Amino acid sequence: MKYKLSELNQMSHEAFVDALGWVFEDSPWVAQKTWMKRPFANVTSLHQTMIKVVQEASLDKQLALIRAHPDLATKVKMSASSVQEQAAAGLDQLTSAECDRFHFLNQAYKDKFDFPFIIAVKNHTKESILKAFDTRLKNTLEEELKLSLSEINQIARFRLLEIRIT
Repeated sequence: MKYKLSELNQMSHEAFVDALGWVFEDSPWVAQKTWMKRPFANVTSLHQTMIKVVQEASLDKQLALIRAHPDLATKVKMSASSVQEQAAAGLDQLTSAECDRFHFLNQAYKDKFDFPFIIAVKNHTKESILKAFDTRLKNTLEEELKLSLSEINQIARFRLLEIRIT
C-alpha cells in the first residue's frame, strides 16, 4: 500500500478506517477516533495522534487492544502483519525445544498479567525476545501495561512506515 498524506487527510471516515484500521492490531477504533483529528502534517503527527487516542482510551479499551495481539511463535490465526513481523524475527522457524520454550513463557506471562506478551519483534531476534520474556516476567502489572502499550506504539509506527505515506 502507498498513500499520499493529502489523500489520507481528505478521506471519508470509512475510507480512512479501511486504510489504517489494521495499524493497531484488530482495533479499528483507534483509526476511527484518529480520523476526527485530521489534518496531519506528516506521518509522525499521524502516529502521535494515534498514540494519544490510545492513551486517552479507557483501561478496558487499552486491555482489549493488548489482548488483540497473538501470542508469539504460535500457530494461531494472526493478522497478515503479525505473521510477517514474526517471520522476520525467525519465529516461524523455531526448533521443537524453542517452540516449547515460547509456549511455556507465553503461558507464564498470561498467567501473571492476563494478557499476551507484546514486543515489537522487528527490533529483535528470537534470542533477544526470549531474554525480554525472562526480564519482563519480573515486572509489576502496571509496568507491563505501560511497556505493552509502548511496544504496540512501536509496532504501529513500523506498520505506518510500511504503508509508505508520502
